[in-house]
Amino acid sequence: MSIHTFAQGFMVTGGLILAIGAQNAHVLKMGLTRQHVLPTVLICALSDALLIGLGVCGMGALLDRWPQAVQLATWAGAAFLFWYSMNSLRAAITKRSLQTPEGDSRTSLRSAVLLILAFTYLNPHTYLDTVILIGSIGAHLATSERWIFWLGCISASATWFALLGFGARTLSPLFAKPQSWRVLDALVGVGMGALAFSLVH
Repeated sequence: MSIHTFAQGFMVTGGLILAIGAQNAHVLKMGLTRQHVLPTVLICALSDALLIGLGVCGMGALLDRWPQAVQLATWAGAAFLFWYSMNSLRAAITKRSLQTPEGDSRTSLRSAVLLILAFTYLNPHTYLDTVILIGSIGAHLATSERWIFWLGCISASATWFALLGFGARTLSPLFAKPQSWRVLDALVGVGMGALAFSLVH
């Protein structure tokens, strides 16, 4: 195994996914509330593995030739992010704490899976980062090096989502306070709204 190629994949992917975007913010919230963390983390990591693998195989060039697909994903993603933004802002004005998600207020596994799938596949930035940007870097490598690069990429992705989801519990004392949740929900709501607006302008 080429350590240099593996490290390149790890660093490129790590640098792109560290920013707290829509998907990362949702993983963080699931980790804080300790709801369906494992399936959420697995879906994120496996989705990155799939999309980056498609890019390494050359699918990024195909997306470049089909702008309608990117445009459709953009509008669908903007609509979903706007809806989530409104929900977060509504939550920001209600009183809740880390212990609130109990009983009927807990997110079902089905809803959790659908939400993380939406955050992953309805966000056009996901395709730009994984299939086109990261994938195009890997696609230019020699065939024998591509899968080593891909392994580095998915290692970074899996490490990050595991740390974000399972490491969030260390922040539990802070988010036992309702005010902390209000601030987080407000930041998420404003951030999602701004992202939705930027997608269609």
